[in-house]
Amino acid sequence: MKIFKQARRDAKSLFQACRTNGVLDESKVREVVQKVVATKPRGYVGVLQHFQRLVKLDIDRRTARIESATPLSTAQQNELSGTLARQYGQGLQISFEHNPSLLGGLRIKVGSDVVDATVQGRLDALAESF
Repeated sequence: MKIFKQARRDAKSLFQACRTNGVLDESKVREVVQKVVATKPRGYVGVLQHFQRLVKLDIDRRTARIESATPLSTAQQNELSGTLARQYGQGLQISFEHNPSLLGGLRIKVGSDVVDATVQGRLDALAESF
């Protein structure tokens, strides 16, 4: 049990060391993993597992997926990108997708946050309320 807590602390400090200006640096992550694997300190498997979890969560937080019923113009994409950058910070990877099954509106997913402003989502919410 004590080793597990220490592994979590070590993984967290390694994760913090891999950040540059608040953004995860991919080259530092690779370097840290290689050093841990090469030295194999006590409980290194637990450290690497927790480190992997932290990296995955950070990547999810920095990834935005925007679905729209119709293709968005470049101006609309730029406006949405700016709004999301202000709300979630710089370094956000944004992908735009066209999904005709939405009927109208947008669905934005950033990490675990989902904003469903689609006609289909509103119809589903209305159906659930009855």
